[in-house]
Amino acid sequence: VDVIISQTISAARSNLETTRSNLESTTPNIESTSSIVVPNDPNGTFHQHFTISWGDSRASIREDGELLTLSLDNSSGSGFESKKEFLFGKIDMQIKLVAGDSAGTITTYYFSSEVGDHHDEIDFEFLGNSTGNPYTLHTNVFSQGKGEREQQFFLWFDPTADFHTYSILWNPKGIIWYVDNIAIREYKNPERLGVPFPKDQPMRIYSSLWNAEEWATQGGKVKTNWTLAPFVASYRNFSADGCIWSYNTKTSSCNPSDFSTRPVLKLELDRRSRARMKRLQRDHMVYNYCRDKWRFRHGPGRECRING
Repeated sequence: VDVIISQTISAARSNLETTRSNLESTTPNIESTSSIVVPNDPNGTFHQHFTISWGDSRASIREDGELLTLSLDNSSGSGFESKKEFLFGKIDMQIKLVAGDSAGTITTYYFSSEVGDHHDEIDFEFLGNSTGNPYTLHTNVFSQGKGEREQQFFLWFDPTADFHTYSILWNPKGIIWYVDNIAIREYKNPERLGVPFPKDQPMRIYSSLWNAEEWATQGGKVKTNWTLAPFVASYRNFSADGCIWSYNTKTSSCNPSDFSTRPVLKLELDRRSRARMKRLQRDHMVYNYCRDKWRFRHGPGRECRING
């Protein structure tokens, strides 16, 4: 499926094999999105909230716990995960992606329940590219083990030059993906259409940097240049506002019968924000599964009626 999607957007990518300055000049309707610094008191954020899950010394927590780096070489990538699990909430992370020729590499940042046949997941994935060409930002949502709900975008800035903020809002109303506090995608809860929505399984926060050269860049046509290794992605200024899950009590820190006690559980896009999102999608979306008649010859999922 990933190869199919990469091939589907290859034509769009060929039109954007230009400098980023040209890319940015086509987006006058989007306000300046220089990196946003989230206020953060030094408190050993990454030591406190995350653990290195794989990659050994390729993952490193620095600056008294306020900076985390992941690296990838031809032996292994690396990753980390949150110590706590959430059942709804909003998370923010500033990330600076692999610079230069990042072809074949993937940097991920996502929610996921325990992996299994019925797992839930909400994805940000950043597909690297050859020098001078834009990253592909890949989003997806799984519910009860079913995914294939991808939307992809070309970013309108250089995500390797500085840190930018990537956020996921997940609440009973739906899921919203943000870049620098601008909504890029909304997935409304489709349960009224008979489609499962991730709401019952607590999810942990994960991030990783790994090699997917067989499909990640232009359908696998461009391979990873290992002479440039190690490839490095950096993270800072994590924040979370959500319902922390307790396995001891099988409950969350939020009262499920009174969501009004936590404003984050009621957040949704207003008319202005949704219109801004639609403009951004018009200019920067390069793949939408709801419009893919080749993969979904019998029509898209029922959730596309409210999320197309």
